[in-house]
Amino acid sequence: MSDVKGLQLLSTLGEDGLLTVELVEQTVSAPKGREVLIRMEAAPINPSDLGLLFGPADVENAEYSEGRLVARMPEGAVRAMKARIGEAMPVGNEGAGTVIAAGDAPEAQALLNRRVTCLPGGAYAQYRVVDAGACIALPDHVSAEQGASAFVNPLTSLGFTETMKLEGFTGLVHTAAASNLGQMLVKICQEDGIPLVNIVRSAAQEKILRDLGAQYVLDSTAPDFLPKLIDAIAETGAMLGFDAIGGGTLAGQILTAMEAAASRGAAYSRYGSSTPKKVYIYGALDLGPTVLNRAFGLTWDLAGWLLTPFMAKAGPEIVGRMRARVMDNITTTFASHYKARVPLKDILSREAVLEYNARRTGEKYLILPNG
Repeated sequence: MSDVKGLQLLSTLGEDGLLTVELVEQTVSAPKGREVLIRMEAAPINPSDLGLLFGPADVENAEYSEGRLVARMPEGAVRAMKARIGEAMPVGNEGAGTVIAAGDAPEAQALLNRRVTCLPGGAYAQYRVVDAGACIALPDHVSAEQGASAFVNPLTSLGFTETMKLEGFTGLVHTAAASNLGQMLVKICQEDGIPLVNIVRSAAQEKILRDLGAQYVLDSTAPDFLPKLIDAIAETGAMLGFDAIGGGTLAGQILTAMEAAASRGAAYSRYGSSTPKKVYIYGALDLGPTVLNRAFGLTWDLAGWLLTPFMAKAGPEIVGRMRARVMDNITTTFASHYKARVPLKDILSREAVLEYNARRTGEKYLILPNG
């Protein structure tokens, strides 16, 4: 097969602090060996994608033109991202499409003409060449749209429960819990009998999870949020939290509630409860500083969590089990729901950017690279 040409979305930070995001026509070489050439059909926009695509750049006041935007990046962010200056970076962690050509390796040939879900590391493109090992063939009844989000959110939600087991905890607290990922976690915990305390930011989000059958759903904007959180943690014994917000005081409030729940009925100790308490920050819906008001003794941990390092630590047996569970339940437990679908050619219009970059909980967008 000869080379093909197609559009790809690239994000480049300049030394002057200007971020240029543009659709560029690129030539994609024919696959060799274990490689496959995928005609991309669907790719979700995840928060981790937005971090690379725009980060904290001022997209509201950016200069927009057809297939291109130029936005100012804050000075502090430019310093933090020094290593990426001048690098044209492809965007889009995951997606799905059809393999239209394959290298001569058996693993590649087995995927020829199959619809696959994949982790190409540049899914916002019309064509991608990917190692066969980064692809999973989808069942015939599963569409590209249904299979596009088979990696990041499903494996992350399962990674939370596997982390809980590996670290000896028995229950979970989760923030921004009405997201697609949060809804998956509710279903997983129901299936596995894991106590789960869900934290949302509105009554509408609370209703989403109540309708799924979630027992503990707390609105962080309510005046009685903290006492209700303490009660929920005391009832469930959930001493491991996963926070998608990142900035602000919520992670500290969770640790405070864990401490208060663990200390109920216990004798006073100036060091606080000895019960292990931990919160992982895995998202950045709030880009501000993480604020800890130390009201939770000395037995606590705050750390970062990322899917790829977790999978490397968990090992192939656990990861294989996770992937198999996702594929078996891709249209049920791990089904994603999209607010809107955006053709790749329209992805950099001002209207589209301000919509999907708002990062509103539960509002997931899907890019159609060839739609």
